[in-house]
Amino acid sequence: MKTVLLFIVVLLMIGGSIQGQSPEVVLLKNVTVIDGSGKPAQRNMSVLIRDGKIGSISKQNNFPNAKVINLAGKTIMPLLTNVHGHLGMSKGTTVGAENFNQDHIIKELERYQSYGVGTVVSMGTDKELIFSIREASRSGKVPGATVYTAGYGFRPPLAGGSTENGMEKIYRPATPEEAIRNVNELVAFKPDMIKIWVDEGGIKPEIYRAIISEAHKHGIRVAAHLYYLEDAHLLLDAGVDIFAHSVRDKEVDDALISKMKAKGTIYIPTLTRDGYEFFYGTTPTWINDPFFKASLEPGVFEMITKEDYKNRIVNNPRYQKNKEAYAMALTNLKKLFDGGVLVVMGTDSGAQPVRAQGFSEHLELQLMVDAGLTPLQAISVATRNSCEALGLKDQGILSAGMRADFVVLNENPEGDIKATQSIYAVWKEGVQVSGAVPK
Repeated sequence: MKTVLLFIVVLLMIGGSIQGQSPEVVLLKNVTVIDGSGKPAQRNMSVLIRDGKIGSISKQNNFPNAKVINLAGKTIMPLLTNVHGHLGMSKGTTVGAENFNQDHIIKELERYQSYGVGTVVSMGTDKELIFSIREASRSGKVPGATVYTAGYGFRPPLAGGSTENGMEKIYRPATPEEAIRNVNELVAFKPDMIKIWVDEGGIKPEIYRAIISEAHKHGIRVAAHLYYLEDAHLLLDAGVDIFAHSVRDKEVDDALISKMKAKGTIYIPTLTRDGYEFFYGTTPTWINDPFFKASLEPGVFEMITKEDYKNRIVNNPRYQKNKEAYAMALTNLKKLFDGGVLVVMGTDSGAQPVRAQGFSEHLELQLMVDAGLTPLQAISVATRNSCEALGLKDQGILSAGMRADFVVLNENPEGDIKATQSIYAVWKEGVQVSGAVPK
């Protein structure tokens, strides 16, 4: 509550409203604009901001009564949208239901926003509290990234009454009839989508077919956690709407690409999620980078840099398989992107302490470039495409009439995607909401 009140006071002090929109007319001069469409950067532009929206982007720099901010040498690009994250699961080095509380979730939303992430989808590991936080988030009553949620996900029943940390509220139907009842319970909360777990040991086809069918009756899309190409085909035939992870066992075939395009299926690669399975077994080039360290919960850096932690990663029987799965994820991302499938950004950040919220989204951009996308294509995936997937028609692109949601960078990422980390400031609805992240 103290965090919320402080945020409101700050907004009032700078002349904004609780929703964050500025009553001032602001002109950003001499700025380079990456608009999120994939088009080349526009240099030395003037961006007019009025009522929380972009009024114009042009070479004109004389607007009477506008507050002028000279951003010479700076670049702006749309805020990032994470279509697969998790809230309230990790705190410090722990994962558990006790971490799911309003104060901690607001802290996570503020962290995402400070890293230029304007929207995050919490993908199926939430508690009932998330729905009130979502409404407060969308109305501007709490700070940070805007919340979307899949509510309670669907996994197979556990043997012997055992539990999984952070997943105590998840549905575990044993029959199609139970699955249908669960969907109807969840529908009452108006989730933004429904998450199902389908891979080795995941829910069975007769169960997920019932879930997908019932969800579609209510106009709700279904996102699937998956791994295998065979499951991808079966899920498409069942009508799934979103692949929440990469296909990682085999190279995707032309038949899958054709079906995905025909059905409008969305693909979320979550490359960082797969990379984190083995990255910490060595010493990543970014391990001591302040931009990375500032995104971590207390104690996580000390944990991941200990030799015994590194050894556990390397000695994991799946270590080599994890590296191969990651390589296949890169290959399949490029093939699906080139094939015209709608690829969006997701990272699975927040599900584990090592999946750092904020940093992971910038690392995901780098990994997409490693897969063969250009920096501008990767940015478009994380901005325009991701907003399109969520139906956010006034976000994800910087152009007249769109929301003035953007991150100001000290460097231009058009030639080097790592420049997205050079954050100078973050703006949302025409108001600066945070400053620089350590770099």
